[in-house]
Amino acid sequence: MLYDIAIIGGGINGAGLAREAARRGGSVYLCEMNDLASGTSSAATKLIHGGLRYLEYYAFRLVHEALTEREVLWAMAPHIIKPLRFVLPHHKGLRPAWFLRLGLFMYDHMGGRKRLPVTRRVDLVNDGVGAPLKRDQFRFGFEYSDCWVDDARLVVLNARDAADHGATIETRTRAVSAERAGDRWLLTVEDAGNGERRTIEAKVLINAAGPWVAEMLDRITGPRSAARVRLVQGSHIVVRKLYDHDRCYIFQNADGRIIFAIPYEDDFTLIGTTDLDYSGDPAAVKASADEIRYLASAASEYFVKPITPEDVVWSYSGVRPLYDDGASEAKAATRDYVLELDAKGGPALLSVFGGKITTYRRLALHALNKLKAFLPAAVSGSPNDVRPLPGGDFAVGELAAFTDSTRAAYPWLSTRDADRLCRSYGTRVAQILGPAKSAADLGRTFGAGLTEAELVYLIEREWAVTAADVVWRRSKLGLRLTAVEIAEIDRFMAERRQKAVAA
Repeated sequence: MLYDIAIIGGGINGAGLAREAARRGGSVYLCEMNDLASGTSSAATKLIHGGLRYLEYYAFRLVHEALTEREVLWAMAPHIIKPLRFVLPHHKGLRPAWFLRLGLFMYDHMGGRKRLPVTRRVDLVNDGVGAPLKRDQFRFGFEYSDCWVDDARLVVLNARDAADHGATIETRTRAVSAERAGDRWLLTVEDAGNGERRTIEAKVLINAAGPWVAEMLDRITGPRSAARVRLVQGSHIVVRKLYDHDRCYIFQNADGRIIFAIPYEDDFTLIGTTDLDYSGDPAAVKASADEIRYLASAASEYFVKPITPEDVVWSYSGVRPLYDDGASEAKAATRDYVLELDAKGGPALLSVFGGKITTYRRLALHALNKLKAFLPAAVSGSPNDVRPLPGGDFAVGELAAFTDSTRAAYPWLSTRDADRLCRSYGTRVAQILGPAKSAADLGRTFGAGLTEAELVYLIEREWAVTAADVVWRRSKLGLRLTAVEIAEIDRFMAERRQKAVAA
């Protein structure tokens, strides 16, 4: 089969490109060498945001585009995206109050905000949001709006929608090489399981390999890219819940960086991120002891209760493939994306540098429009053509009502399990629960509410292959499961694969 587009990389940019192209009638092939969202796209701070601090670097186009996308994405996926309020304490000696207020005024008015509430000044001495903070040091601040997203599920849902529209999605399939042959690309891919190689033919090739984008270019026949990629490591820590309210915090540090503290998975607080230049294999990245100490110390400057590395229950790290704009510090490197088109030697090659989760859809549309001369007209796209992601076909603000109706239909579900399932799968939760009349009808339970029915759904519909795919990307149940329980999930999945091969 000759595809219109072959995409290398199953992160948010690759999955978003596959979805937008397939929805517009293009034939699409996507390969990912590991699991969907197994790299950078599952290692974010989980925010759909404009990037308040980017205003300091005059990245007005990026901030405007990202702010415009916040409510678009929220409407597309109201089950996995929700609004948040962020408290920014005023820190004497750092950015002055007038500067913060000016930046937040711009933030409120640059992106066509409609549903999200505006910024307000907050008295940290008397308002409850100031209770966890050192009140003698932080007496007032500002509260503004952004959104939270389950980042890995966003990737999977884009891939699922692409597949529902005819795209071929192959995980654990490595792109080995690619070469031009007349009017088409010959992409050689290798199955990670059995080592078998195949050739995929496509009119256009998109290199969306994230941190591996430059490495992938080395394997592609043709002129080398003039663009440069800067690998920047960002790490996060998770600790037990630090406070009871639902607000987030954004803290300024003396080194000019900012960190977030965000309520996470009901019982935890997420703190991050760092910005360090990175060299080496992106797959081997992990939060260093120095980064963990840095994040714990930075948060302790604000919270009454000090945080130590011993409080960390989980940490994760990712490598951001930023476009190298020559910035002297990693924190100042642009988060904007660059699309490099090479069509001099025959069929087109488009390489994706940089980008952020919030602007993935716009990146995909810009990429398709850039390729419209090489593809059927139906593949080019408009930002106004917006459809819900799988499970998101209900209105913003109706998740609670939908969850209540699900609980009423399945009264034997616990409140925690019903909430988690509805937040993860939206209206597609019915495909998991089906006609079940009791918990027993969902098969065996592996712990933390994970049932055989859900696990089979993730295997059959969401490309899950290992326990890590399930407990750290399709969900965050790894925070609640024991090592023994996770090993049992792996065993179940391996046995199921063996039976499938035997059949």
